[in-house]
Amino acid sequence: MENQQMFLFGSIIFFLYLFFFINILMRDFGSGNKNDSNFVDSNDFDGIGNQGRIPNKKTKNRAI
Repeated sequence: MENQQMFLFGSIIFFLYLFFFINILMRDFGSGNKNDSNFVDSNDFDGIGNQGRIPNKKTKNRAI
């Protein structure tokens, strides 16, 4: 009798875990990508991002 109760208790915990895990996965995949990951920067020729760009604005305190 004790083994059946432990099996039932463990099964309930397992199925609750499985239910919430699948629920989280469906919510994550169902929302789609809210961020615009397909955004292409036309100035990014090397593909590493904004690490080596020269700014367009000149500084105001330049010594001539």
